[in-house]
Amino acid sequence: MNLTLAQWLSPWEFSPTLIICFVFSAYLFIKGAIARPIRVVRHILFWSGWVMLYLAMHTHVDYFAERVFFIHRAQHVFLHHLAPLLVMAAYPGQVMRAGMPMWMRIRLKQFRETGLGRLLEGICTNKYFIPFMFVFLVLVWLIPTVQFYSMLDVHLYRLMNWSVVVSGFLYWNLILDRRPSPPAAMSPVGRIISPILTMAPQIAAGIYIAFASTDLYPLFDLCGRAVPITALEDQGYGGVIMWVPAAAVESFGIIVALLTWMRLSAKGRLHQSFKKTI
Repeated sequence: MNLTLAQWLSPWEFSPTLIICFVFSAYLFIKGAIARPIRVVRHILFWSGWVMLYLAMHTHVDYFAERVFFIHRAQHVFLHHLAPLLVMAAYPGQVMRAGMPMWMRIRLKQFRETGLGRLLEGICTNKYFIPFMFVFLVLVWLIPTVQFYSMLDVHLYRLMNWSVVVSGFLYWNLILDRRPSPPAAMSPVGRIISPILTMAPQIAAGIYIAFASTDLYPLFDLCGRAVPITALEDQGYGGVIMWVPAAAVESFGIIVALLTWMRLSAKGRLHQSFKKTI
């Protein structure tokens, strides 16, 4: 399948919801960065992650991800690991809030003070639930039966992709937090340990898939693989992608968390964290 650049960049399945989310987030960040100037490196991190997300979700990459297992796994490395990490490493929250009109900021503040707002914020920053979901939403979609139906049903397919993106953003929001705890939801030590714990089951699953002697995902043969490759080769490459690049991204998160711990330690701001559990 030979495609021109324009064809590659065109959506495989057009999604108005995705376009609205991308345009709105870009608008808030641009407007916020004008009102609240930030360093160039934060612009690079945000836009690199933003572009990666768009390319992985709303171009013809999606066509190949539906028909080649290792491309599907590479897509999820970007959606779940790398792109959310880059965006959250830009610390876009304050910038995007600065880009909101005043009425929106007031409404957001009022909502956060309601019982429902506090509940949602508590769930989205829970130091146990979010790491669990970060791993669960990678592994559950790899169960052969679940994978079979999620790749055939467009609604399940979109739910799968959006779920890994959202869990990625929530997880890296916890790990890349530069503050002591409190006010951060997770302690500096917890931010170092958590990626190790979440990395282990993903590496184990990747090794199992890479060395499996049977075709775990016959769907890709049924739909017709978009590249000339055998089922076991495709599966092997997919397992290695899940095993090595994904682990490398999480290792980067560990390094950032370790540097945060060292910075807070040098400033004598760890004492509150050690009084709390991870």
